[in-house]
Amino acid sequence: EGCCCIAIMVQKYQSPVRVYKYPFELIMAAYERRFPTCPLIPMFVGSDTVNEFKSEDGAIHVIERRCKLDVDAPRLLKKIAGVDYVYFVQKNSLNSRERTLHIEAYNETFSNRVIINEHCCYTVHPENEDWTCFEQSASLDIKSFFGFESTVEKIAMKQYTSNIKKGKEIIEYYLRQLEEEGITFVPRWSPPSITPSSETSSSSSKKQAASMAVVIPEAALKEGLSGDALSSPSAPEPVVGTPDDKLDADYIKRYLGDLTPLQESCLIRLRQWLQETHKGKIPKDEHILRFLRARDFNIDKAREIMCQSLTWRKQHQVDYILETWTPPQVLQDYYAGGWHHHDKDGRPLYVLRLGQMDTKGLVRALGEEALLRYVLSINEEGLRRCEENTKVFGRPISSWTCLVDLEGLNMRHLWRPGVKALLRIIEVVEANYPETLGRLLILRAPRVFPVLWTLVSPFIDDNTRRKFLIYAGNDYQGPGGLLDYIDKEIIPDFLSGECMCEVPEGGLVPKSLYRTAEELENEDLKLWTETIYQSASVFKGAPHEILIQIVDASSVITWDFDVCKGDIVFNIYHSKRSPQPPKKDSLGAHSITSPGGNNVQLIDKVWQLGRDYSMVESPLICKEGESVQGSHVTRWPGFYILQWKFHSMPACAASSLPRVDDVLASLQVSSHKCKVMYYTEVIGSEDFRGSMTSLESSHSGFSQLSAATTSSSQSHSSSMISR
Repeated sequence: EGCCCIAIMVQKYQSPVRVYKYPFELIMAAYERRFPTCPLIPMFVGSDTVNEFKSEDGAIHVIERRCKLDVDAPRLLKKIAGVDYVYFVQKNSLNSRERTLHIEAYNETFSNRVIINEHCCYTVHPENEDWTCFEQSASLDIKSFFGFESTVEKIAMKQYTSNIKKGKEIIEYYLRQLEEEGITFVPRWSPPSITPSSETSSSSSKKQAASMAVVIPEAALKEGLSGDALSSPSAPEPVVGTPDDKLDADYIKRYLGDLTPLQESCLIRLRQWLQETHKGKIPKDEHILRFLRARDFNIDKAREIMCQSLTWRKQHQVDYILETWTPPQVLQDYYAGGWHHHDKDGRPLYVLRLGQMDTKGLVRALGEEALLRYVLSINEEGLRRCEENTKVFGRPISSWTCLVDLEGLNMRHLWRPGVKALLRIIEVVEANYPETLGRLLILRAPRVFPVLWTLVSPFIDDNTRRKFLIYAGNDYQGPGGLLDYIDKEIIPDFLSGECMCEVPEGGLVPKSLYRTAEELENEDLKLWTETIYQSASVFKGAPHEILIQIVDASSVITWDFDVCKGDIVFNIYHSKRSPQPPKKDSLGAHSITSPGGNNVQLIDKVWQLGRDYSMVESPLICKEGESVQGSHVTRWPGFYILQWKFHSMPACAASSLPRVDDVLASLQVSSHKCKVMYYTEVIGSEDFRGSMTSLESSHSGFSQLSAATTSSSQSHSSSMISR
């Protein structure tokens, strides 16, 4: 401490406040013992006094020294630079009346190539006049150094940080030395026997108040704060800032963890910048630190993502979400997640039974926004719990652990709008809650999991991905499993533990709670309907067909559709030749575009089944109101046609005479019209990374989530209907 140092990074360093629980005068006696040389700082070879000034009353003592440093640098560099020692000028200004010491230092050697400035100050603790505070700041600017700029910077940083750490030890060493010599008290300065006029004493108290309001050392040089501004609560806040604005070293260790001097400096500078510029609620220190960690303590990058996040919080009123937002009942009943005690490290534990959760049903009943809001409220609660656990466990806890149980995961979870909603949620959480996930335990991963993982993992940053542990089947019960991370007593009952877990069980969201396609379309948010779903009309004699061209055999065609009106038959065909696109001009049976959705036929009337095209899936009859999902692994390249066809009721078997109802029904054109909303996507086989088998076998592992499963194994397809 106190400038025996060389420089720091290319910019600035700002220390936290270090508190010595000793009076200022005793600390000064210890500090003075460092000169002219100090055995504890090997590089500090010697010092000579260049200038000295003492005021008549002895209150002010300014001393300027030229310090000789033997910098630990490679011999070659010293040779090139042509020097053995580096000289610094250090000016100490002691004001015994105000009980402050200001230290300024700058380099004399190479001052045209490298500019190093350092500022330190010792002051009286604002709340306890028998304690002393220390702070330092420094800047380094390397203009040029024979092409060795980055080497010089590294040497400077290394020397500087090691000296910062040493500073406290040195003062404590000399305090012990004083104590051994029987010196445990040094009287305060008092003016010579002439009593001063009342005026000077009042001005000195003003000055003392000013020096207490140090934010950065230079601030102590600025005077003109009235003494009462600090004491009377109603007075406006002093411009320079009060001691609460500061972080002291002990607080950092207790609440934020072990940080290197440079990390502390980044935190203090970023926090100071926020206090000076940000209107509105300033995030807590531990949250500022998360943004710094997420960007490896690059202060500019961290500032950028943090500002974006602060704006986002304001726009969405996230600060008030826990107090003001009540999740809809559907979420409370069907969202299978909740907080459950804590892990072995004291991190809050969140349990999510994703496999039991009807993500599709939740998105259909609520839309994406409510789901996102719910996830945000979970994250806000997580931040609150981290703070609480930090207090309870007596050590910094800044992240939580998430346990995801995939028992029951199936094709239903691969429903793309659901996956897209999930990706969007992951993106928002990654951007605004960085470094909050301490560990993610994924349990009972089924064979379909690699597919979901392939879709999701590109959106998760590498830092976060390293925290994932994935267990298939019952592996979590074995060595290296759950017991390494969670105490036996709190392993949830559904994982064959003994702890009753209050997390809702999930299950299918009843169709009656779905919002209709119309409601969704009319909503401002339109959500995924406009971006993903297309609607089509199907008439008697005029099916709706779409073409999918496959170049790479063994791709996967996935589909998802809702039968909004009427009953239909769904077919998939393959053809080696491309069907002629429907003519745009004719409004014949070929192509009808109506407000109710489009209607296109592609299969030429002259084509024969078995010759021009073939059926690759058994026909699937779908009733009004059903949701159907499925996939088909293509065996050949070529053209695949997905077809939705009007399902005509078989003629009444009892008599050949038409029934009155049927006649009436056939007169109403509307009964010949069905409506579907569909979405299809082709996933390239390489995206599956060998998890094809997981698709083939996924239908056998379907849980009670699906009411009916149809599958034709010969074509490797699985399709399912949820009624």
